Order: sequence, then C-alpha cells, then structure tokens
Amino acid sequence: MTEPFEIASDRLRAAINPFGAELSSLRTHDGAELMTDANPAFWSGHAPLLFPIVGRLMDDRYQLDGKEYPLPQHGFARRQPFALIDRAADRAVFQLADNDETRAVYPFAFTLDAAFTLTDATLAMDITVTNTGERDMPASFGFHPAFAWPLPFGRPRADHRIVFEKLEPAELTAIIKGGWIAPETWPSPLDGRDLRLTDEMFERDALIWDRLESQSLRYDGGDGPGLEIGFAGMPKLGIWTKPGARFVCIEPWHGIADPIGFAGEIWDKPGILRFAPGAARSFSMQVTLV
Repeated sequence: MTEPFEIASDRLRAAINPFGAELSSLRTHDGAELMTDANPAFWSGHAPLLFPIVGRLMDDRYQLDGKEYPLPQHGFARRQPFALIDRAADRAVFQLADNDETRAVYPFAFTLDAAFTLTDATLAMDITVTNTGERDMPASFGFHPAFAWPLPFGRPRADHRIVFEKLEPAELTAIIKGGWIAPETWPSPLDGRDLRLTDEMFERDALIWDRLESQSLRYDGGDGPGLEIGFAGMPKLGIWTKPGARFVCIEPWHGIADPIGFAGEIWDKPGILRFAPGAARSFSMQVTLV
C-alpha cells in the first residue's frame, strides 16, 4: 500500500493516499478519527474521487462517436496513482494526467489536480479538471467521503442527523438494484430540514437529491461537536451507507448514474459537462469541525 502524505493545522490532521489522491484520515488535534473505519465487511473505501463519470453506466460501457468503451462505476481516477506536485505542512496537491491505461477507456488528454488544504478547523478539497487535448471532452466529477457514524464525540449512533442548509421539497431520485437510475422517485425522508439517520433508510440503496437547493449541511449527533460540510456549485447530493456500517457517505456530485435503459452517446448522459480544448473547471468541498 502506498504511504499516505500527512498535513496538519492546529486543529486537524489529514492523511491523503497518492493512490487515487484519496483522503484516508481526518483527525482532531487529540487523535479522534472523523472518517470511516473502512471495515471491509461493509466497504473499504475512504473518500474516492469520481472521474470522469459519477455512478454506473449501463453495462459499464459508453458510446462515443459510434464506438463503445468500457468504464467502471465512478470512473478510473480512484484506481490510478497520482503524483505529488506540491506540498507544505498544511497543504498537498496531487495530479493525475492521462496515460496509456486511461486513454484505452477514455480517449482524451486531461489533468486532474487534487488540492487538500487545512486551515484551522477546516479541510478544503479543491479538484480541477483540465482538458489538455485538442477536442471537446465529456466529463463529470463527484466527491465520495465516508464520515464516522457515530462521530467520536460520545453521542449514540441513533442520535445522528444531517441538517440541510435549506428546505428540500423535491422527491428523491431512485436507484434500482445494479446502480442505475429508475424512472420512479422516492418520497423525501426529511423532517423539515432534518434527516435522522437510520439503517432502514439505506436498505434500497443511496438517497439521491437530483434537484438540490442546499449548498451546505451539518452532520452531528444532535448536540456537541459536528461537521459543517460545504459544496457550493455541486448540484446533486448522494447520502449512502450499508446497514450496520460505521460510516455515512456525504457525496456532492456534478453528475449521476445512467438512467435505466440509457443507450445514447456519452454527450447525452445526464450530468455530463463539455470541456472545450484548454478549458478547466474546479469542484470544491469543505469540511469544518464545529
């Protein structure tokens, strides 16, 4: 396993694995772990970066200019080694550039820069996608961090909740078994702005807000310390766990899985962005201990 790089502020410490540029630990100054225990009985991931797609393709393949390409769920970035290109005591920047392996399944030239910065009690994750090629490039991006459930502050697991910044009146997008988007919707489980976390609400799969009003939320045990999570500019949100696991994933996305039966070109896939040659776009998420 690749040795993680550590960064620190006076309030937090973070470790990032260069394999996938994956945040593998976020701890308080006294060592309390705020992220998943990564129990392989449930899910061994920590915080994969989802690129160049979010979610799953029909048959794990997509169409481009009449040709078919294989691409696994959530893309390939999480399975690629990133280069460390900048590092300070409180900041680390990693980069993935296209290579023979990526071009075999995604025939585009790109860089994916992942910057992690600790300032006081806030971890900022800033991801920049750049089209370094000579033709338009289709891409989506998403975050997938798994936070400890329960948080390490003494509150019971059953007391944990997520409080959205705004009311979220829309019904939720439904995922069918296999990971694709169903045509039906699910009623919102929110009570006002509050989502009381239970194992039962994840028995069908993730909760997905396809029409999101909020740009931030709070995750806590009802009182005491918690996490303020910001994701301005990310129009979709997934919340997911496996019943009984000691984590909950809070996932801001700019993209989504294929609708069931989707058979169009990748340009027509919901959530796909078009990057002109030389164009770049950044996606950001902040986690603050409060």
